[in-house]
Amino acid sequence: MAGEVVAAVDADRGHEIHHADGRVELDDAATAAVASSPLFNHDLAPVRVRDRTWTTYNFAALWISMAHCIPTYMLAAGLIAAGMAWWQALATILLGNSIVLLPILANSHPGTKYGIPFPVFARAAYGTVGSNLPALMRALVACGWFGINCWIGGQALHTFFKAVVPHAWAAFSVAAPGGHASGEWIGLALFWLLNIGVVYRGMDLLRKVENWAAPFVLVMTAILVAWAIYRAHGLGAIMAQHGKFQDFGSFFKVFVPSLTAMIGFWATLSLNMPDFTRFGRSQKEQALGQVVALPSTMTVFAAMGIIITSATSIIYGEAIWEPVTLVGKFTQPWIVAVAMFTIVVATLSVNIAANVVSPANDFANAFPRWISFRTGGLITGVVGILMQPWKLMADPSGYIFKWLVGYSGGLGSIAGVLIADYFIVRKRTLKLADLYRADGAYRYARGWHVPATVATLAGCAFAWIGAFYPPLAPVYDYAWFVGFGVAAGAYLLLVRATANTDAEAPVS
Repeated sequence: MAGEVVAAVDADRGHEIHHADGRVELDDAATAAVASSPLFNHDLAPVRVRDRTWTTYNFAALWISMAHCIPTYMLAAGLIAAGMAWWQALATILLGNSIVLLPILANSHPGTKYGIPFPVFARAAYGTVGSNLPALMRALVACGWFGINCWIGGQALHTFFKAVVPHAWAAFSVAAPGGHASGEWIGLALFWLLNIGVVYRGMDLLRKVENWAAPFVLVMTAILVAWAIYRAHGLGAIMAQHGKFQDFGSFFKVFVPSLTAMIGFWATLSLNMPDFTRFGRSQKEQALGQVVALPSTMTVFAAMGIIITSATSIIYGEAIWEPVTLVGKFTQPWIVAVAMFTIVVATLSVNIAANVVSPANDFANAFPRWISFRTGGLITGVVGILMQPWKLMADPSGYIFKWLVGYSGGLGSIAGVLIADYFIVRKRTLKLADLYRADGAYRYARGWHVPATVATLAGCAFAWIGAFYPPLAPVYDYAWFVGFGVAAGAYLLLVRATANTDAEAPVS
C-alpha cells in the first residue's frame, strides 16, 4: 500500500504495518501468530485499518445520542436542589464536561492508532493479567449505569402501554414487591430484553442506531421545550429564582463536589473510549467529533431539562424533573406514545453505547477463551439488575453526591496510570502483537505490573479516605482529581525506581 512503512516485530511471527497517518495494524502472519494465544479472541482483536470506518459524524452522533438521555436531562435537578441558580448549574455542567474531555481524548488516541479496545490497551500499563483490575472496576460501574437506564426505560414502556392500551395494561398495574406496580417490573424486563437483543446484533447495528437516534431525540426534545414555553407563557419560576448561597465560600463548598460529580458522569468513557475509537478513520476525525459534540450537547440538553421543568411549575403547580412523570400527565394517547418512544430510543442508545460495550469487552478480557462480547453483554445485564437501580434513582442528591463522586475517585486513579504510562513512559509507542501474547513484553511479574497496581490502589485510597474519615472529608469532594494526580505521580515514581532492577522494564 502507498505511504506505508513495514516494521519487523519478529521474523517468525509477522510484522506490524505502520501507515503514513500513524495508524498501526498487524499483517496476516502476525495476526495468525497471536490468534492461538489465550489472551486473544475475535472481539478483542485489533481492528484492521480497512475496517476503521467511523467518521467525524459517527463520533459526534455517538456523543449526541449518549448525552441525550434522562440522567443528563435530570442532571441539573440535584445541583438546583443543592442551592444553585440555573445558570450556575449549567456552568458547572459545562466546566465538568470540558475537563473530562481531556482524558477522554488522551485515552482515545491508542484506540485509533492501534485499533485496540480499552482492556487490551490497559495490558501495556497493568500487565496481561493485571489489566483485569481496571477493566473489572470499569465494568462494575457500567453495570450500575446499565441498571439505572434499564429502570428508566422500563418506566417509559410502562407509561407507554398505560396510554396506548390502558384497559389491558391495567391488569398488570397491581401492587408488587418493592413498592412498585407489576407493570413497572414488566416494563423493566421488556426494556432489558431490548438491550440484550441489540447487543447480540453487534457493533454495526449500534452505529446505525446512534446515527439516527441523535437527531431524532434532539428534535423531539426541542418540540417539548417549545410546548412548555407556550403553555407556561414564559420560562417559569425556576429560571427566575436566584441561588440560595449568600457568599462565595458557601457556594464553593457545593460547587467542588458538584464539579467532581459532573466529571464522574463521563469518567467511565474517559477510560474506555478506545472501544469506539478503534473503529476511527483518523485521529483528527475522532477528536473533532468528540470536541464538537460532548460539552455542548451535555449543556444544551441539561438546559432543556431546566426550561421544561421550570415551565411545569406553572402548568401543573409543581416542578416535575422526571420526564416520564411529566409525559404521564398528558391526556392524548398519541402524544404519550410518541414521547415515550423518544425516551425509549434515547435511553436505549446511551445504554448500549455507554454501559454495555465496555463491560462486555472487560468481562471478555478476563476470560477471552470463554467469554465473547455477547456473553459479556449478558453478564452486564444480569449484574446491572442485581444492583437494584430503582433504589439508587430514588434520591437525586444521593445519585449525584454519592454515586457519581464516589466512583469518580477510582476511575480517576485508573486514568492517571493509563495516561502517564502511554504518553510519558511509552511516548505513544506500543508493541501491538505483544498485547496479545502471554509471554510477551507485557507479562511483567506473572502478568502483573506492580507499579500500576500499587499506584491505582494509592489513588483510590487517597480519593476515598474522606468518605470514611470525617476530618479529611473535603478531600473526598475532589475525588477524581485526587485519584488522578496521586495515581499518575505514584506510577511515574515507581516506574523510575524499578527501571534499573526490573528485567522486564515497562518501556516499549
